[in-house]
Amino acid sequence: MVHAVTGTLLLDHGAFLFSICHILRGNSLDPIPIARPVIGRDEIDAVTAVLESGMLASGSRVAELERSFADYCGAAHAVAVNNGTAALHAALMAAGIGHGDEVIVPAFTFYATASSVLMCGATPVFADVDEKTFNIDPRKISACITKKTKAVIGVHIFGQPFDIPAVQEICGRHKLILIEDAAQAHGASLNGKKVGSSGDLACFSFYATKNMSTGEGGMVTTGSKALNDRLRLVINHGQSEKYLHTCLGYNYRMTDMAAALGIVQLKKLDGFNEQRRKNAAYLNAHLSVNGLVTPVTPKGMQPVFHQYVIRLTDEFPMNRAAFMDYLKENGIGSAIHYPIPLPRQPVFGLKNDPDPCPVATRLAASVLSLPVHPSVDEKQLAYICDTINRVK
Repeated sequence: MVHAVTGTLLLDHGAFLFSICHILRGNSLDPIPIARPVIGRDEIDAVTAVLESGMLASGSRVAELERSFADYCGAAHAVAVNNGTAALHAALMAAGIGHGDEVIVPAFTFYATASSVLMCGATPVFADVDEKTFNIDPRKISACITKKTKAVIGVHIFGQPFDIPAVQEICGRHKLILIEDAAQAHGASLNGKKVGSSGDLACFSFYATKNMSTGEGGMVTTGSKALNDRLRLVINHGQSEKYLHTCLGYNYRMTDMAAALGIVQLKKLDGFNEQRRKNAAYLNAHLSVNGLVTPVTPKGMQPVFHQYVIRLTDEFPMNRAAFMDYLKENGIGSAIHYPIPLPRQPVFGLKNDPDPCPVATRLAASVLSLPVHPSVDEKQLAYICDTINRVK
């Protein structure tokens, strides 16, 4: 605005911060990406050492990462694999899931949670989710249970634990296997207990943009020696000894190169997660626009914010597509996780009407992820918040 007497151009507080941040970031407005792997000299040296050793396949580094990750999660056993989808598939196979079985999965999550069920010849059955936490709604699980139901997969979506005790009670009552999909939740905890130690099996992904990474990779944790033994058969061609194949198996092994990267990343994981929580707390405190709903964290849950996911209601000044364009024009990355609820995916062959999971459908149409990764600094967070708050 212009001063009524002097004619000097005045900036309100928000506009002033916007201008300063613009200057600090430079006229080019280098983009703030939605995700960025944090790889340092330690990781590079660890991988180089494996390359120089000549032992590139699964070996001592894999065994070390398995021991360290099991200890970190508070699980008795951990089996390293080559990606998160392989972790889910191997866990389901180890649990004996096969043709004719049904597995209950949340309707709002990444495709692999349900596709891994199809890979076993079983049928995914979709339960709706909670509108505030985005996690599987325990109240919806019981209605999905049939005589064919063998397991429930609960997803710790975006790094926030689902209601494990409630789902455990249902699984115990109906004698169902509980699998934690912890692909986005390394180090998250509920009532002081880390995820990965409560279900019969738990599956992690170490994809490049996860809270810790091996480039591609995954892990299955379990408290059962029998499940651990079956997992090791599944991931290694079903071999009980060299060239003796006692069951159907796959080549899902992790390499020592990937494990070397993971060993270093695991040591840094708590620091990465703490920075994510600080970044999320800053966004929670400074985002202020009608119709923008910030993440909700129930009591007792310590999330790790793999993604910082907001919801846009009808009161928000822009539609989601226009808002994403606005963020892009201002150098801020964003993404939609996930734009299509799983029951609407053509591969599952479900009818679109009536909508079996209306909450998941509403979330798919209204969520948006903002940068929260450890590389986002406070100046960038201030810029993100001020840019968004200007849409009032």
